This record gives sequence, structure tokens and C-alpha cells, in this order.
Amino acid sequence: MRLRRPRRPQQFRLADSAQQTVGGFLLAGPFVVTEEVWTLAENMHILQALVIVAIVFGIGYAALYKADTTRDADDEQEVVGIPLRFISLMTVTFGSVTILALLFGAPSTFLETESTGELAETTFKAVSVGSVFSVVGAATADTIFAK
Repeated sequence: MRLRRPRRPQQFRLADSAQQTVGGFLLAGPFVVTEEVWTLAENMHILQALVIVAIVFGIGYAALYKADTTRDADDEQEVVGIPLRFISLMTVTFGSVTILALLFGAPSTFLETESTGELAETTFKAVSVGSVFSVVGAATADTIFAK
């Protein structure tokens, strides 16, 4: 009878987050500074933005654990039952778009509203649009450079 060692969770390293960050910022940049994205965001309903956020989560999970057949979510370090790599991916995805939007001053450049609430809502919607591209870059960089 041969005994098997229990699987150890795959280690998530700082380098993995760095790879995600490079990919996330790389693809998010061009979409944060285009007027079309901000005009689109102004005309979107909040429900549309929330559906886009759900799609981004789906793309991220699929890119990490379905497209890459060497990686299994059950074999990774977890925080409250969620793989740490996935948490990092979503943080990088939405964080990179938000940081770039604010650093470039995109909301005040493209939006003419006086209301802070409207400004925040439209910025959220624009970030949701940009995150579609950011998640692709972040997940691709993580997968390509994975060891």
C-alpha cells in the first residue's frame, strides 16, 4: 500500500502580484484616457456596470483556472475560501484602472458634473469598462510568467 502525501497549497508570491500589476496597468492605460469610455460610462445604467463587474470576475476566474489547465483553484492558498491569486487579480484589475483614472485626472477632465455623487457613480462605471481590458492583461501576464 502506497501512501500519498497531502497536497500543499500552491504558494502565491509577490512576483505573481507584480506580474499581474504589469499586465493590468498595461492594458488599462489606453482605456482610462479616452473620452469615448467616459461618455459611454455617463450613458450607462448602474445595473449595466454591475453586470460588467460580474463578467470581469468570470473572465478572471476562467483565465486563471479554466484556460490554464495546469492550475487548480483547490490547490492554492485561500482567504475565506477564495484563492489568494484570484483576490490579487481582482484587486489589481480594478485597482489599476482606478489609480490610472485618478492620477490622470480623467473624471474631472471628461465629466462636467458638479455633483460628487454623479462623479463617483460615473467613475465607477468607467472603471468597470476599463476593467474588462485590465483583467485580460493581468491574467495573461500571470499565466504567461507562471513557473
